[in-house]
Amino acid sequence: MLKLLRPAVTRVLTPIGRALARRGVSPNVITAIGTLGVALSALVLYPLGHLWWGSVAITVFVLADLLDGVLARMVGAGSTWGAFLDSTLDRVGDAAIFSGLILYFMGTGERLLAGVALFCLVAGAVVSYAKARAEGLGLTCDVGLAERSERLLVVLVAAGLAGLGVPFVLPAGLWLLAAASAFTAGQRILHVYRQTVPT
Repeated sequence: MLKLLRPAVTRVLTPIGRALARRGVSPNVITAIGTLGVALSALVLYPLGHLWWGSVAITVFVLADLLDGVLARMVGAGSTWGAFLDSTLDRVGDAAIFSGLILYFMGTGERLLAGVALFCLVAGAVVSYAKARAEGLGLTCDVGLAERSERLLVVLVAAGLAGLGVPFVLPAGLWLLAAASAFTAGQRILHVYRQTVPT
């Protein structure tokens, strides 16, 4: 679903990318700023209970994940290092988001939901690692119900709505995300198994 929205978002970000390119801003700088913004927003605002504003701030900085790609294409600065940095810092941002929620739940005494958020963090890392490891071995692994964009959408929408006072939406979103992440990890493991083990 989000892959279909990417062209529209890219069109919106293109004028910003042009302005940054004229000023000689590096795509890697945008990547680093975006990750720093996500981490600070999640680790400061979520534990304090500011779920709505935390989600808004994180969403703004997450857009840097698309902006750095737009900028790289404009300045012709796409590189192996840039791709590695982007993927690595994505993991940092994801960890910060769920860590912020874990701290929030621990502060409110909701230990079960803290555990669910921790499971989402670990399962999401497994999903990402499975694809990276498979591609490192020369295999394909572009399958899965809940890729990173979908996982971010669910957690940010659920947290944001919870911050506006919508009841039960954050627990429901986390349980859904936990199930979808576990299912996606299984999908990817099975996909690689089918490519590597003769039947």
